[in-house]
Amino acid sequence: MILNRKFLKFEFDLDFVLIAVTTSLKDYRACYLINKALNFNFAKVADLEVDINNNLEPVLFSRYHYSWETTETDFYFIANKGSDGYLVPEMRKADYFLLIKNYIDENDLDNLISAINKIPEIVTAIKIDPKKVKSRENLLF
Repeated sequence: MILNRKFLKFEFDLDFVLIAVTTSLKDYRACYLINKALNFNFAKVADLEVDINNNLEPVLFSRYHYSWETTETDFYFIANKGSDGYLVPEMRKADYFLLIKNYIDENDLDNLISAINKIPEIVTAIKIDPKKVKSRENLLF
């Protein structure tokens, strides 16, 4: 008997830009300084719930949102350390992620990263390729 097998290859749509942010600041303080430096208006939204540990309880990650109405670009500032684990465990040095959905111009992105890096309390902000992040499915919401 010959078995006819088909394999389903599933790829995530990684249509976002990811910036890792390192700082010892609390989330609300980091957002306040980013809001001031970039003229943004990050606002706290419902925590991101991710089933990381296959527990009954999802792990909660603090999340803030801001949107550019003209380009429909959404910005999410998300804590990497949650109620019971890391959102991206392989990047424990990153305290937060700035996730940018929809379109952002390359110059705007460079200016944004540069402006964040000029904030004295922020150690570093660097662009990360989402395809190289092992636990990238945790960033899909």
